[in-house]
Amino acid sequence: MFVSGLVSVFLFFHATGVEAFIVTTKNANVRAKENEGADLSCIPSADFGADARVEWKFRDMTGSTTYVIFDGKPTSLYEGRATKFDGVLRFSKVTRKDNGQYQCEVSNKQYVGDVKVNLTVLVPPSVPMCRIPTSVTTGNRVLLFCHDAEGSPSPTYKWYKDKTPLPEDPSQFPAFKNYTYKINPLNGNLEFPSALVIDTGDYSCEAMNDAGPVQRCQAVRMEVRNINTGGIVAGVIVALLALALLCFGLWYAHRKGYMPKKSESKPSVGYQPTSESGEDEDGEFRQKSSFVV
Repeated sequence: MFVSGLVSVFLFFHATGVEAFIVTTKNANVRAKENEGADLSCIPSADFGADARVEWKFRDMTGSTTYVIFDGKPTSLYEGRATKFDGVLRFSKVTRKDNGQYQCEVSNKQYVGDVKVNLTVLVPPSVPMCRIPTSVTTGNRVLLFCHDAEGSPSPTYKWYKDKTPLPEDPSQFPAFKNYTYKINPLNGNLEFPSALVIDTGDYSCEAMNDAGPVQRCQAVRMEVRNINTGGIVAGVIVALLALALLCFGLWYAHRKGYMPKKSESKPSVGYQPTSESGEDEDGEFRQKSSFVV
């Protein structure tokens, strides 16, 4: 009987197009300028009842989750700048740290429903930090770096060479058909898989979003030079000649006797006692030292 009743309720709501115990929002993607206010809506259906529990959670860009509203009150992190009204979470002032997803969870003794609202805090880009090498060798992989950590939403990037914008796909433009670079407009990297002499130029990068004016870093000249094969060969020849001269000098010094010879071992001389008559044991007479008084 109970199952039959549930089926009947389901068929009723399905037939009438009315869904029970749902939570909706007026705007699932809220955008607000930094240091200004923002409203996030959360509207539960009437069948939750007047005593339904409403809680708000926040998940930041790193995936960390914290409570904003718990047990009907703002938590310590949001006290003084976040307030819960009927169907609304109101921020008196938002900062870039508030970027992320907010979840409104509504529950009564039997049912739970929720809705998610994304908040984007608008922050204009700052001058991006660019890393551009000044000298590279042909054939080497080269990476130019451009990044702005302040802008929100995250900026996109555009590179310039000699004040001319570089297309993302050079193969689609006749003027750039000989270029082999790769641009990632999302992370700001400009990569040369194998640098060419034609890649020499003044490079700069722009950071942009829809929150404020475009910002560009100062241009830096990158010189691409061919490998100096003549210099390398000359260096190797000089090194070999120096080694040959060293060997000849050692040989000549050894031949002329300028090099110290190995020390030869000398036979040890032992003490041989003599007889009182001044003769050695072999009968030979030897003069003894004497003195006259």
